[in-house]
Amino acid sequence: MRPEIGDLVNVSRFYGNNGEYVIAGGGNTSFKDENTLWIKASGTSLAELDEKGLVALNRDRLRIVSRKVYSDDTVVREDQVKNDLYSSIIDAGRNLRPSVETSLHDLIRYRFVVHLHPTLINGILCSRNARNTVARLFGEKAMFVPYTDPGYTLFKTLESLILSWREKYSTDPQIILLENHGSFVSADSVEEIKHLYDWIIEAISTIVEPLSIPHELPFNPVLNKVLPALRMMLSDEMPAVIRYRHNSLIANYYKSEQEFHKISLPLTPDIIVYCKTRYMYVSHSGSAEKILDSLRMQFPRFRNEYGYLPKVIVIKDAGILAVDNSAASADSVLDVFEDLIKVSHYSSLCGGTKALTPDQTMFIDKWEVENYRRKVARKPGKESRLNNKTAIITGGAQGFGAGIAEALYRQNVNVVIADLNEDTGTRFVSGLMKNRQPNRAVFVKTDVSDPVSVINLVEAAVSEFGGLDIMISNAGILKAGGLDEIEPAQFSKTTEINYNGYFYCAKYASEVMKIQNSEKPEYFTDIIQINSKSGLRGSNRNFTYAGSKFGSIGLTQSFALELAPYRIKVNAICPGNFYEGPLWSDPVNGLFVQYLKTGKVPGAKTIEDVRKHYEDQVPLKRGCRLDDVAKALFYIIDQEYETGQAIPVTGGQVMLG
Repeated sequence: MRPEIGDLVNVSRFYGNNGEYVIAGGGNTSFKDENTLWIKASGTSLAELDEKGLVALNRDRLRIVSRKVYSDDTVVREDQVKNDLYSSIIDAGRNLRPSVETSLHDLIRYRFVVHLHPTLINGILCSRNARNTVARLFGEKAMFVPYTDPGYTLFKTLESLILSWREKYSTDPQIILLENHGSFVSADSVEEIKHLYDWIIEAISTIVEPLSIPHELPFNPVLNKVLPALRMMLSDEMPAVIRYRHNSLIANYYKSEQEFHKISLPLTPDIIVYCKTRYMYVSHSGSAEKILDSLRMQFPRFRNEYGYLPKVIVIKDAGILAVDNSAASADSVLDVFEDLIKVSHYSSLCGGTKALTPDQTMFIDKWEVENYRRKVARKPGKESRLNNKTAIITGGAQGFGAGIAEALYRQNVNVVIADLNEDTGTRFVSGLMKNRQPNRAVFVKTDVSDPVSVINLVEAAVSEFGGLDIMISNAGILKAGGLDEIEPAQFSKTTEINYNGYFYCAKYASEVMKIQNSEKPEYFTDIIQINSKSGLRGSNRNFTYAGSKFGSIGLTQSFALELAPYRIKVNAICPGNFYEGPLWSDPVNGLFVQYLKTGKVPGAKTIEDVRKHYEDQVPLKRGCRLDDVAKALFYIIDQEYETGQAIPVTGGQVMLG
């Protein structure tokens, strides 16, 4: 990597990871020498940019865009320009798309160009007094550009203005401020670009006090009954994801229709790309029923007027909901809309807010380039029937639970990892999230033997993702021993976790699933217990564990009968021994150690003797593996005609008659 490319990557990440300069991966950066221009590929995040995310273009071929005469038809013209941009790509085989501002980056003579959408800068650029404010703050050090539709039209406008600037000043403008859009800052070094951006922000801060970081406000519990129903209202073939935000900044604008109106119109292209052009306000928020009645009444009118359902819903005294087809894209909607609130606030202090006109918003909304950005921003990931579903996995931080959670996460499921071990759970979730998928993973510390803890767990899943599709009751403990060894307290503890815990999971998960079913009766959900082969036949000197698992099969069958009318399938998976997990292999408390000490395996003198004893009992001569359980799990979820079953995954050790 040449040093200048390294500088470009570093400055891109520097601003890309600062929410006051870049929201949802937007903005653009470039570096050029005499022959080649390297620019961030469209749809690539500045925060994660590396050399592979840059498109290299031949500058001689790129300049044809400036000389060529294109069609007067907007759609045809933009397609022609796109084709000419493509023809200038040096390595077309990499299938990267150059930014629509590429020609402008080439036009500016400075080696580095950094185009951003800083919140504070857009605060003055989206005001009615933008031109005068720019002139007063920056004089002849910045070029102000009245709003122009992006793409070729903007390039030609800027080309004319920059040529005039050169004629007047014998140089190019280092600071270009675009009304209702953002900023271009250029220099021959990234250090100078940083200096210029700091100077701009400091100048604006002299007339507009930057907002303090908003503090989080509590989740409104009334939404526990609203979000699952709303999610189904907005779901087609694939379930929608709802992300929620409530903070002190948002609270300033949801108190009345009048306050909401201040943040109800798009100010920049980004808000249209991510949030569309209209947003919904719910004023009747005293109860779940009132909110849902209001939504049912407003949705048909909203769709008839605008042609789509809202991506942003502001609920009085509750917060903001973002609706999209993945958790990642819904997060971007929230980020961009919160930025709109900030820009609206700043612009109101600079002479009043100036929104984009209907014609301007329509151009952006229908423009092929922005539709491409919207498509990339949604990050659909690989196709899976489980896309966007939400699953809770208790005991999900290690062992079978962690394996199940990881298998679901790879299928684009939003996973809620529930476990008592907070450190292990937090590390596990962090590891999953490094994959940068469109779904999300969260950890919730949970004691499944405590009904209040399970209630909080289910409510956390609803507040994070809008509903619940799969409840996997996996948490369990095992204490081996005979009647002469197991004390009543040990028996009770095992029962509380393995048996009562399953009951709590089914009880509180089914409440959410019933709400979803009431709104969409054909929608299937799943409650699955990870049981054991010990739930299918007795286990010598292991009655405490086997009894809790036998009882759970009875719960499974009974729950299945009760919940079938609500399309809630209830099944159990009964794995054989998982020797690689901590339950068996923990060097202190694992079953190999326990069974050796208690003499459960006659003649066994070592842990390996115990292991071989159990492996020899399996026709397929090995223990159960995570993949074995995952395959059974996916079968159960995919099957719509299977409920009340206890499915053995035992290598033939237990066969149902």
